[in-house]
Amino acid sequence: MLLKMTAGLSGPEFNLKPGDEYEFEDAEAARLIEAGFAEKADGEAPAAAPAAKKKGKANVVSTETGDAAD
Repeated sequence: MLLKMTAGLSGPEFNLKPGDEYEFEDAEAARLIEAGFAEKADGEAPAAAPAAKKKGKANVVSTETGDAAD
């Protein structure tokens, strides 16, 4: 059953944060819903998340050293 996490949960095969969707076996899904860790997800399995873009300036190194060793 596809669940949407309402709390963080990690284990040997996953590391989930609130809002993540994950496919659990029915018995485990029922236990997580009853405990308040997750709710049934709407729709299909989640698509791959778009790549996150890093904010800030690019890490650019100048090729000009200022050395007077010509």
